[in-house]
Amino acid sequence: MGFSSRTIALLISGAVALVIAAGLLFGPYLPFRARVLTLAIAFSACFLLIYFSFEILIFKEINNIYAGLEHIKRKEFRRMSNKFLFRPDPLKRIKDEILFMAEQKQKEIDELKRLQVLRREFLADVSHELKTPIFAAQGFIHTLLDGAMDDENVRDKFLQKAAKSLDGLDALVQDLISISQLEKGVVKMNKHAMDLLTLCREVFDELDAKAQARKITLHLQHNGHQQIMVYADRNRIKQVLINLVDNAIKYGSENGNIWVALLDGKRKVLVTVADDGPGIGKEHQLRIFERFYRIDKSRSRDSGGSGLGLAISKHIIEAHRSTIMVSSELGKGTSLKFKLSKPKAKLPVT
Repeated sequence: MGFSSRTIALLISGAVALVIAAGLLFGPYLPFRARVLTLAIAFSACFLLIYFSFEILIFKEINNIYAGLEHIKRKEFRRMSNKFLFRPDPLKRIKDEILFMAEQKQKEIDELKRLQVLRREFLADVSHELKTPIFAAQGFIHTLLDGAMDDENVRDKFLQKAAKSLDGLDALVQDLISISQLEKGVVKMNKHAMDLLTLCREVFDELDAKAQARKITLHLQHNGHQQIMVYADRNRIKQVLINLVDNAIKYGSENGNIWVALLDGKRKVLVTVADDGPGIGKEHQLRIFERFYRIDKSRSRDSGGSGLGLAISKHIIEAHRSTIMVSSELGKGTSLKFKLSKPKAKLPVT
């Protein structure tokens, strides 16, 4: 249909004028039955003309608008055609399409607002976490330069504190790099068949002194197995276990207990790290895996840690196609669980 709306309107007006003129010209000379037949033909012709005028002049334009909306939705701004002519219920489809697009745009706006808030919080947290060790080291060094250098005891003590602050700063930067790489997906898991039981004992050896300092007892439960094999990245899973057990030591109760339980299943091994500490409130349980999220900020900073350990652990476990689940009850303790796949065949143990 290459006619414009004005041309179509002129053609329809001319056709109606011809029908009326013919009726006026020949009507008086026709018998009664022929007049009735002529009236029926004229009525049918007018109906068809009016119907097609609506279809062509109104619905055509509406369908064009609808086609434009579809192209906008698909971001095909240059592809405009009349192929939607004569499709049924164009007004309803346009209304639905506009509502759908508005809903999608609102979701995009809400998501952008949420990301903006997260970005602001992340920048504020990073700035604070970087500033704390820098200011501490800066203070110790300036004190030494102001004259404390002459006292050997004070000099050694302040230098050790400055070094500890810089070590913490280095750990924080390394954690930021790790989580950035994990989120980008550029870190590949070096998976091998490995003995999880041996790995847990290594983690216990590394953290035993820290647990003893808080009089916490570490328990390893393995149902008498001598070896529990999984298919995973040994170093990354060790990092996860250290993060979880270290958190349980820092935030658990003194004179308490920590259990690491390995349940050997048919295809997977269930790993549980549990403590009998104060527990985590429900309002915090979904947020503890967020970067820099701290339940008790002042207490957490006193205990050390970058606030990124659980976020890193979550990404590592997800890279092993699993998830970390948390369950906790105030006053009764917390448990974190995840599953690791077992090797499909006998592979070399690392």
